This record gives sequence, C-alpha cells and structure tokens, in this order.
Amino acid sequence: MAARTIWKGSISFGLVNIPVQVFVATQKEEFSSFNQLDEKGHKIKYKKWCPIEEREIPWSEIKKGYEITKNNYVVLEKEDLENIKLKTTHTIEINEFIDSEDFDPLYIEKNYYIGPDVGITKKKKKNTSPSNSKAYSLFVKILNETNKIAIGKVVLRDKEHLVALRSYQRGLIMHQLKYLDEIKPMDEVEGISNGQQPKVEDKELSLGKTLVDNLTSEQFDIGKYSDTYSKELEKLIEAKSKGQKVTIGQEEEKAEDTTNLLEALKASISIKSKPRRQKRT
Repeated sequence: MAARTIWKGSISFGLVNIPVQVFVATQKEEFSSFNQLDEKGHKIKYKKWCPIEEREIPWSEIKKGYEITKNNYVVLEKEDLENIKLKTTHTIEINEFIDSEDFDPLYIEKNYYIGPDVGITKKKKKNTSPSNSKAYSLFVKILNETNKIAIGKVVLRDKEHLVALRSYQRGLIMHQLKYLDEIKPMDEVEGISNGQQPKVEDKELSLGKTLVDNLTSEQFDIGKYSDTYSKELEKLIEAKSKGQKVTIGQEEEKAEDTTNLLEALKASISIKSKPRRQKRT
C-alpha cells in the first residue's frame, strides 16, 4: 500500500524553496488495541459522566479545561484557542545545519518521509515540475555528502514542531523532535548520578570488550528481528476463532543476578564464538 501524504509545502533555506510532500513513515501495529466487552461478548460504550450532577454530559456542553490547583480549572473556550492558533505557512523553515554526530536520537518523537512534490494529478499522470525533483535530489545529495542534518520548524495540525531532516537511502526523512524541556535529566535516574558508580577493573573492561567484539556483526540487518509477541498473539486469535484448544507455553525462568562479574564474562566468552562477518561485494 502506498505511503499516505499528510502535508504538502516546501523546504525553505536562504532563498531556496523546494516543493515537497510529507508521508507517514511507520505503520500501525495490527494488534495495537483491543475492544472491551462484557461477559456476554457485547462491546462496551463509554459515556461522558459528571459525578457531581450525576448525569451524562452531551458533547455540545463539553469544554476544555486546564487544572491549575486541585479541582480548580481554567476553562478555555474555542475562541481562546483560535486566537493563539499558529498560521500555517506550508513551509519547513530550516534554521541551521549540524554535523550528524552531534544529533542525539533521544529527541526523536516521530518519523516521516519527505518526497518531492512532482505535480502529479489523478487526471494527468505526468511530472509537470521536473525542476522540483532536481532541487530535491540536490538537497539530498548535499546532506549525504556533507554528512549534515538540517534543523528547522514546521506547523503540522495547528502546532509548531521542531524537526530534523537528514538523507535516508534515496530520499529524506524528517524526525519530529521533542524540545529540551520535554526530556527528563538523566541525574533523576537512581544509581547513575555522580559518585554512585562503582569502580570497573581493567580485567573486567578487557573481557567485556572481547565479548562485545565476539557478538559484533559487520552490518546491522533489522529484517532478522520481528515482534514475537504479535506473532504468537496472531496464532492465538486464529486458533480461538476456529474453536481450537490453545496450549500455553511454559514461562521462561528468570535469569539470576550476576554475583561474580569476572567469572560471568569469562564463561560468556567461552561459549560465544565470533560470528562470521559478511563479505562486502
């Protein structure tokens, strides 16, 4: 199935404008959610219920509110939100370029593909703007050969987003980013703040590096990985739909904590032979 277009506009940097289309890059999981049923198998419906007045509230009476203190809300009318609504410019405004190694994937929230807007209509299957494709290809080639990532902003669905554009395979990918204040400081993670890390011995470090090297592949092939749970769930649903008996596998035993790190590393190296590296053609 063809990728779905969600936005059309242009990439703008300096006096250069490149007409583009933005496409959804990921697909929804087949078993992302379940319907809730009663004991007789009837689908449950939810009501908007006011516990104070003990009545169902129609959609026309529902307003948006922000809780500022316990049970104290600021009510936002539709007109209030319209007044701060951002103007849709249909432009991805590039503010700067950075080196790829300076880009931290921690900030990535969503991924989108960007393709050239080649001016194809349903009636005329013809590329009416070949220059658009050339400008797009040039931009991809520049990012690829300079190993740069473009940082900018775009308005999608009435909200301004920080984005990063980078070359990917034959085209561009756009990462929607979180802002810095949306990322929790790592100092809040228990056990890794300053002064809490135990000393690592040289022998442990050397053996650890050897084990990592033994498990290192020449190229990462994500295609060899799949969602085991979803596959088992699919088999379960299919079996139950046919009235077949479902056999539940035994629960895997929980791994024991490592008490002697040095001995565990030595044992791991002895049973993990170095994988054969793929030869590049």
